[in-house]
Amino acid sequence: MAQTGQTEYTPGVCNIGAAEIARRRNLGWIMLIITIALLAVMIWYKVNTWWRILVFFPAMVSASGFLQARLHFCSGFANKGVYNFGTPGTVQQVTDEASREKDRRRGNQISLYAAIIGAGVAILSLVF
Repeated sequence: MAQTGQTEYTPGVCNIGAAEIARRRNLGWIMLIITIALLAVMIWYKVNTWWRILVFFPAMVSASGFLQARLHFCSGFANKGVYNFGTPGTVQQVTDEASREKDRRRGNQISLYAAIIGAGVAILSLVF
C-alpha cells in the first residue's frame, strides 16, 4: 500500500497525489449519501423490493472512491496510462509498458473490489 504523503509515481502502487486523493474521498462520501438517500426513499415509498438492487450503482461508485483514496491509486488513470501528483486535471503519461501493465492490474483490482462491495450493499438492501 502507498505510504501516507507519497509524492511520486510508483507503478501499481501509487498514481495520484493529495489533491486527487481528496477528490476521490469526497466522491466516496457524496455517493454514500446518495446511496443511503436512495435506499431510504425506496423504503419510505414502499417501492418494489427488487428495485432496491439499483443501489448497486451509487454504492459501487462510493466504494471505488474510498478505495482509490485509501490506496492512493486511480483506476481510471491506470486505464488511460497516466498519473497526477500536481494540480487536478493535469496528468503525465506513463511511458513504460511494464509500468502500465502493473497499473492496469491494480486498477482492475480496485474496480472488482468496488463491484463486490456494491453488490453486497444491493443484496443487503433487499432484506429491509
